[in-house]
Parts: sequence; structure tokens; C-alpha cells
Amino acid sequence: MTETDQHYQVLARKYRPETFSDLVGQDAMVRTLKNAFDADRIAQAFIMTGIRGTGKTTTARIIAKGLNCIGPDGTGGPTTEPCGKCEHCTAIMEGRHVDVLEMDAASRTGVGDIREIIESVHYRAASARYKIYIIDEVHMLSTSAFNALLKTLEEPPPHVKFIFATTEIRKVPVTVLSRCQRFDLRRIEPEVMIALLRRIAGAEGAQISDDALALITRAAEGSARDATSLLDQAISHGAGETSAEQVRAMLGLADRGRVIDLFEMIMRGDAASALTELQAQYADGADPLAVLRDLAELTHWISIVKITPESADDPTTSPDERVRGQDLAQRLPMRVLTRMWQMLLKALDEVSLAPNAMMAAEMAVIRLTHAADLPDPEALIRRVQQAQAAGEFTRGPAAPGGDTNAGSARAAMASGLARQSGPASGGGAAAPALSPAEAPAFAAFPDFQAVLTTLRLSGDIQLLVLIENHVGLVSYRPGRIEFQPSPDAPADLARRLGERLRELSGGARWAISLTREGGAPTIAEMRRRAEGEAEARAGAHPLIAAAMTAFPGARIVATRSIAPPPPIAAEGAEGALSPHETTDGPVAEFEEWDPFEEED
Repeated sequence: MTETDQHYQVLARKYRPETFSDLVGQDAMVRTLKNAFDADRIAQAFIMTGIRGTGKTTTARIIAKGLNCIGPDGTGGPTTEPCGKCEHCTAIMEGRHVDVLEMDAASRTGVGDIREIIESVHYRAASARYKIYIIDEVHMLSTSAFNALLKTLEEPPPHVKFIFATTEIRKVPVTVLSRCQRFDLRRIEPEVMIALLRRIAGAEGAQISDDALALITRAAEGSARDATSLLDQAISHGAGETSAEQVRAMLGLADRGRVIDLFEMIMRGDAASALTELQAQYADGADPLAVLRDLAELTHWISIVKITPESADDPTTSPDERVRGQDLAQRLPMRVLTRMWQMLLKALDEVSLAPNAMMAAEMAVIRLTHAADLPDPEALIRRVQQAQAAGEFTRGPAAPGGDTNAGSARAAMASGLARQSGPASGGGAAAPALSPAEAPAFAAFPDFQAVLTTLRLSGDIQLLVLIENHVGLVSYRPGRIEFQPSPDAPADLARRLGERLRELSGGARWAISLTREGGAPTIAEMRRRAEGEAEARAGAHPLIAAAMTAFPGARIVATRSIAPPPPIAAEGAEGALSPHETTDGPVAEFEEWDPFEEED
């Protein structure tokens, strides 16, 4: 053996496809090219696009060999099954053919590099049938280089073929794409990838378990080159029969079963057990970021299984994982899974940026466990409505020493709303607003104030602000609202209010009607009126009036009342005020001090 033959060749190069029949997972492209070769309808330019490791450059070389193959006897023509033995096939396979020029556009991006191609296309091939230019990562060419290539690409000499390869097809100008025959190389399916890896492992005499192959396939993400490179590493790592545990340790992954255990602990809200499991996986060598990434992948998989149960039949998933995943998909509602997904995405960003990844991962797990049993907004609103219907939901008393002016303003507004919610003026008994069947649906809305409270609790702040500023209530009955809109009110305010109340009342219809007159002041107007009255009372106080006189230009910005003073009892009685104590709290007592008096 020569020195060259003794050099080790990695599996990704050793088992690189040599013919179209060796290509895996690209049946549509292979069929099109075979038919084009058989019908002698070979385009002057091809462009291959796809993710890394799907065979773009390999396909370009196979096309080059097929175009220039002359067969073992030297009399063959273009074929989709190059012999691999003639001088052209051998030279192209070894990358030394003078008529097959490969250029890396990532390092040769300018017009000068393209000018060399334009000047050389006029000369016929030295020995082969076609002169072929393979440009890898063609999207890296500059705009001027693309423009310089357009004319030659559109009308090349008969003996010239162009083959482009790129992973960023969107960066290639449309003027170039329109001159090429495009082939999109797909990700290789897991079943095909596992079969390919098993065939390579058998050819190498390596023993590797099916679970280990499934892990490699999942990590490769559809890339044949990544998969064969990982297989090469796994064979060396195993030094014999390679197991799934060894591959998992090699990739820095957590045990899939333990990831499901951690997921279940989080869903149960068991923070202590979840942290213990996370720390155990970290002690076994799992990367915290990889654990959270596995949790996100598991959340996505369970969500997909919940919607399409047949997707559970994934060859990269073990039977035990499949059974547990299907069980979780049946038990967990979709809103919990989507919330878990969003929080995990946020946690992945935090862990990747945190100075200590494990600490960030632990905090993320704590946050996930505490959010696992939180009710969704619909359930929360339903509970509030049920509590209101049962009379259990009441307003709490104002805090001591709080803003009594604000409380009085709220009371004034509430009384105004109560007056607005009363029966409409006019003679005769009003018609009932609800039928007996509809009455339970509106039990949580006895008055208009209950409507505003429900909207505030449901988070509809925008609609609540519109109501406070533009609705002058005329009359209210559960299920029926009549109001006078302000001149600048949105035209769809009534429709939006009716639709939202219908959602909050379980689908019961609300009658929302508009009138041009008779509307009470809006809530915002009542609030401003209450604030103005409070400021007027404050300004009438002698002390405030004296302060305003002493400071010209001063104005009252806000008012705040204090709690009423306690009664003054007889001196010495319990609760009595001392001579140096006021309702605002004790006042310090100072002795008279003469600065010129000498100390004894």
C-alpha cells in the first residue's frame, strides 16, 4: 500500500455517493435528472439548494461525471450511471480534472474572479466532452459579479455547463435563478437516515444499537454529512458495541426518559423534585441548556401528537417514549403546552446569556413549576363570575389612611352608575330584559359596575378605557345596555362591547343600543368632576388660601385626605390626646435654647 492509501478517510468522504442511485432522500431530483439525460434535454445551468449536508456539491460532481463519462471502453455518452472507472470519472472524483473547475464563491466573490470564467468559456474543453464550472456557496458573490455573469449564463457556448450550489437561495438574484434549472434538496427522512447509518456501520464492521442510531439521526436534523460524522465519532467513542448511553454522553444530551420525568414533575408543580432531577442530570454531564432544549423539543412533540396522533409513530422515538408522550398529550390541555413553550423559549435565551447557566436553568425550572397550575384567563374569569353570582365577591374596605377623595370619587361614580342602571324614565312597566332561559347567563352582571369589573379582571383595558371616556349610560338591565356615545367615540364601540360581553357570558346575546340624547355623564367626566370638587374644597381652606396668596402662581396639583381624627377624651383617659399630640401623629416638644448661654 502507498502512503496515500494508508491515510484514514472519514466516513463522510469515504461513503460519499458516486452515482445517482447512491443518493438517498432525493428521489424527485434524481428522477428529473435521469429523464433529462435519457431525453437529451440537459440544461446549460443547474442550481442546487438545501440545508447543509444534503448532497448539493456531491450532486454537482455526479452530474459532471455523468456528462463527461465515456465508459470503460471509451465509447459511452452522457449517462446518469457514470462508470467510475474511466479517466474522466476518476479525475473528477479525485478533484483534479482540468475541465471541471470548482470555485468557492465564499473566498472568490469579486468581478475579477468571474471575469476569468467569462474569458475561459470560449475555449473548448481540453479532454472532456463538456467544460463544467461548479460554483459552491454562489450566494456569496457580489452584486457586480452576478451582473457580470448574467450574459454568459444565459447564452453559454454549447460545450459549457454551470452548476451552482447554495444554502441561501433567497440571496441569489432572481435574474440568476431564471436562467438556471433549480433543484431543492430535502432533509433526509429519519427512516432513510437510520437505514443509511446502519448500512455504513455494517460496512465498517461496527456494532451500534438502534437507539444510538436514533439519537444520531435526531441530532443530525436531516443532514447526511452530520449523521455520518457523528456515526464516525460514535464508533470511535464506543470502542466496540456503541450504546445509546454512550452516544448521549458524547452529544452532551440528557436521557430522553429522564427528560420526560422532569417534564412530568414540572407539570405537577413539584419544584423540589424537579430541581433534584435537574441537578442529577447536571451531575451526570448534561448541559443545562441542552436539558431545556430537550424540554422545549418534548413540549413541541407532545403538542404535535395532541393535534395529529399519527405523528407519534416516529422511528427516532422508542416505544416507551411513544406511550408516555401519548398519555401526556391526552392529559395536558393545549393552553398549558403553549404556555410551557413560550416560557421555555424565554428561558433558553436567559440561560444562553447568563454567567452561570445552571443557576439560570434552576430559576427557569422554578418558574415553570409555579406556572404549571395557574388557571388560564378564561377559567379565572369563570371563577370570578361564579363568585359574583354566589355573592362571595365583594369589594374590600378602603385601606386606613388611604385616598378618601379617590374613594369618594369611586363612590360617586358607583352611585351614578347605579342610578343609570335603574329603570328608564317613562310611564308603564318596562318589558323584561331577559327570558327565563337567559337569566342564569347574566347572573354575574347585576349592574353596569359589574360589567366594568369583569372587563377589568379579564384584561380588556383598551375597551374599558373606551367605555369610561365615550359611554354615557341611558339605561341598563342584565343583557341589555342603552347608551349615548360621545361625539368622538369609535363607530364600532357598540359592536365590540356586545361581542366581548357575549364571550364573557358564555355565548349569551347582549342587546346594545345607541341613542342621541338622555345619556348620563361618562365615567371620565364624573371622575373629573369629583376631582374638581375636591380641589375646590381644598382651595377654600384658610391655610391653603394663605399659602396660595403667599406663593403667587402656585396651583393645587392633587388632593389627599387623611383619616378622621379620634375623639378627644378627658385628660388621662385611655385614647386621650396629650397636649403635644395631634391627629396627624405626635409632634416633638422642644425646650427653649439660648445659643449664648454657657453650660455649667
